[in-house]
Amino acid sequence: MKKRQVLIAALAVIFILGAGCIYIQSRSHVEKEEKKTLRIGVALYRGDDPFINHICGKIVETAKSYEKETGIKVILDEVDGKGDQNLQNSQVDRFISLGVDALCVNLVDRSVASYIISKAMDADIPVVFFNREPVEEDMRRWEKLYYVGEDAREAAVLQGGILVDAYKKDPSSLDLNGDGKVGYVLLEGETGHQDSLIRTEWSVRTVRDGGVPLEKITGGIGNWERSQGSAWMEQWLDEFPDEIELVISNNDEMALGAAEALMRKEITKPVKIVGIDGTPQGMEGLRTGKLFGTVQSDSEEYAQVVFRIAAAAGLGQNVQDTVELKDGKYYNCSQAARTVDDEKE
Repeated sequence: MKKRQVLIAALAVIFILGAGCIYIQSRSHVEKEEKKTLRIGVALYRGDDPFINHICGKIVETAKSYEKETGIKVILDEVDGKGDQNLQNSQVDRFISLGVDALCVNLVDRSVASYIISKAMDADIPVVFFNREPVEEDMRRWEKLYYVGEDAREAAVLQGGILVDAYKKDPSSLDLNGDGKVGYVLLEGETGHQDSLIRTEWSVRTVRDGGVPLEKITGGIGNWERSQGSAWMEQWLDEFPDEIELVISNNDEMALGAAEALMRKEITKPVKIVGIDGTPQGMEGLRTGKLFGTVQSDSEEYAQVVFRIAAAAGLGQNVQDTVELKDGKYYNCSQAARTVDDEKE
């Protein structure tokens, strides 16, 4: 009798525990299915950068469309790092304390991503880096780290191709004084930024390999800023008033700054200026003839991919089912060369 009672009691306990486990699993499943709010923290290296500001605006538009499609409310919390990595680290700490589902980070300093990565790993919050790529060693630390950007080499080759095509069509369009050389100045984006280094190398290499007789006059670091591009160009026009025939710029903003310096100096000779990014300001520069060419990235694609990765990862979904990634981590957005002639058509 005692054995029977013990057996009945044991079976009762097993039944209760089993039912409890089923309830907990069922509840967990329902809670996951019923998640109706997605909170994403967006940390920018500088909010006044026109390219970054444009992409961020597109991310907001994408989030609104996502809300309508899925019924999931999206809370985007955007902060400006103002070029200060310590400030950005503090902003990320705040996001984590608020319990965001995912982070989108445009690093101030790509070489010190380890702090943010460690904090995100501890909190199990996926991170989508964009525009400023962490070093490969950092990206390998965790499977929930992603990067969205552009192929800097492709952009540079497209930029160089614009100049090669122009020279082949009419050498005098670049060789303004007819001396058999094309004197150029170079506006570089930022010391240590991978895109700046690659754009500089491959743009110049593409032009030379294309048969254009380039001769470098000088160059300077403009930190992606229009004001610095303008200041450099004004200085160079004073130093080399008759030698500059071409301006190769790592981005549109510095290119537009160079164009403004030419206008202030009332230079009438058709110095060609090429940039990269295809921002709204850069495209307007093409339409008005300030720029000769640029390389336009697909901002719609850029923003959609950043958001879609963050949303899928934040909801615990398989990101690869949403976006096809290289090595499970990387996505390069498409780009196209644009010239002043394209805008006239």
